[in-house]
Amino acid sequence: MSPRPKKARKCQGRFCGKAFKPTGKPLTDLIQIELHRDELEALRLCDGEGLTQEEAGKKMGVSRGTIQRIITIARKKTATALTVGHALVFIDAEEQG
Repeated sequence: MSPRPKKARKCQGRFCGKAFKPTGKPLTDLIQIELHRDELEALRLCDGEGLTQEEAGKKMGVSRGTIQRIITIARKKTATALTVGHALVFIDAEEQG
């Protein structure tokens, strides 16, 4: 039995294919942490715009519980990249292959 298909999520922005990295080192020399489009959108809505998880879920078309799970993962990835010096690479869900 295959897993349930992923629900379409409404995301804004055109950051996919770009990266945020420490200066002075080429991207190829850094450990790359993938930040998916929905994770970036959840960060933008909850932390950037100050929306509640409920409000962000409505904007993205998913439940509050899904937003909570996404934002927890996104915050951990972001904190790791910033404190350890890894690169954050923004990818679209379709690019995962």
